Amino acid sequence: MNLSLYQRLALSLVLVFVLMLWVFYWWSSELHQRTKLEAEQRLHINLAAHLVHDNPLLAQGVYDYQGLENLFHTLMVLGPSFEFYYLDPQGRILTYSAEPQKIRRQSVSLAPILQLIEHPDAVPVLGDDPRNPNGRKIFSAAAVKHADQLQGYLYMIIGGEAYDSVFAKVRDSHGLQTIALWASLALAFLLVVLLGLFRFITLPLLRLTRSMQAFRSNQRLPSADNWCATSHNEVHQLGCAFTQMTAQINSQFEQLQQLDQQRRTLLADLSHDLRTPLANLQGYIETLALNDQHLSPEERRRFVEISLKNARNLKRLIDQIFELAYLEGGQVTLNQEAFPLGELLYDVVAKFSLKANEKGVKLEIVPGQCQYQVFADIAKLERVLTNLLENALRHTPKGGRVIIRVLLGKDSIKVEVEDTGVGIGRNELAYIFDARYRASNSHEDKSLHAGLGLAISKKLMALLESELRVKSELGKGTCFSFDLKQVF
Repeated sequence: MNLSLYQRLALSLVLVFVLMLWVFYWWSSELHQRTKLEAEQRLHINLAAHLVHDNPLLAQGVYDYQGLENLFHTLMVLGPSFEFYYLDPQGRILTYSAEPQKIRRQSVSLAPILQLIEHPDAVPVLGDDPRNPNGRKIFSAAAVKHADQLQGYLYMIIGGEAYDSVFAKVRDSHGLQTIALWASLALAFLLVVLLGLFRFITLPLLRLTRSMQAFRSNQRLPSADNWCATSHNEVHQLGCAFTQMTAQINSQFEQLQQLDQQRRTLLADLSHDLRTPLANLQGYIETLALNDQHLSPEERRRFVEISLKNARNLKRLIDQIFELAYLEGGQVTLNQEAFPLGELLYDVVAKFSLKANEKGVKLEIVPGQCQYQVFADIAKLERVLTNLLENALRHTPKGGRVIIRVLLGKDSIKVEVEDTGVGIGRNELAYIFDARYRASNSHEDKSLHAGLGLAISKKLMALLESELRVKSELGKGTCFSFDLKQVF
């Protein structure tokens, strides 16, 4: 049978409570009994000696046992809780105050008697009870001597049979039963309070357990499972931390699902892009191989150029795929150093000057003199600028402008790549850095483009501890910008 935590704790509490109650009752009874015996024995420890000293029959030696028996009977009338016995030096009972049929021993052990006489402070000392073969009771004892000769011992049982009978009746009386009842009710009430307290303590643990089981089953928490973050209860704090952790896990899981879907889509798109130049390349090479003897030099040269163009496009696409994979895998190392920004900008512009002239687009740097030192990875920054300029020239029509603008800040240099091209719609700006995303109004040219340039540039700028930003307006152009660390 599977028990909940509260049930196990409650059962354990009841068992421990019963055990503690029994131990406490036994210990208190033993302590009370020992204290009572010690007090009564210490109170009456010299009673036997006084009787021996004050009574002529005992003070002068005992020979009249009948007279001694009458004396004991008289003393028992005066003190019903005492029993009197006269013993010989060997411990045999010579005479006593009780009825003969009640005496169950003919002798008692002298060891407790001698111990009490020699060490009266070591109480309580229990001696043999003549009325009970296995019983032991507290007593008072004194040696009876005549002319320094030991005649015997006066042995007085304290709290004898009559006392035990009266005490049992008093103990079983209605008053004591009422007290015992109220004590039991108080203990039961205490037990109920403790069980309620345990329930109050374990209920949050039960809620937390159910939340964990629900999360394990479907990775979702119960909708009504709210924890108080400001509570001083450690379980509530743990539940709040668990809720936050599961929310973060769910968010990351959703992001992983989205990334997985994007990867699938990207893989499908890239497979299509790779298939096109590869099929073209294969087709022209097969044509050259099969019809080489029938082709003119001009046709052969045209087929070879087309094949080379497809091979370059294929290599360029594969390079971009590998570059993006390395960036996403965190396998890129940085070689940052201080260098003049102006030199890098003019080198990059020089690569696109011919293409800009062919398209009739004006390419310029503002201001013309950029004598600023920056701290970055030259190769990574050149890759970003190349992607941005290539993208700007592709979408800028004839007669347009592409401007690389450098703005000086307090501790940084802001670089902008602005064009007067077709622009991007406001609802599409949030997606242009996604791999394979192309704006609805993007322009195509004769080259193959995988749509990975902006995604690569975004990740490269993140490695350089900067952010690639974009502003655009349809029909007016687009502006990409980022910040670089300035070196003074």
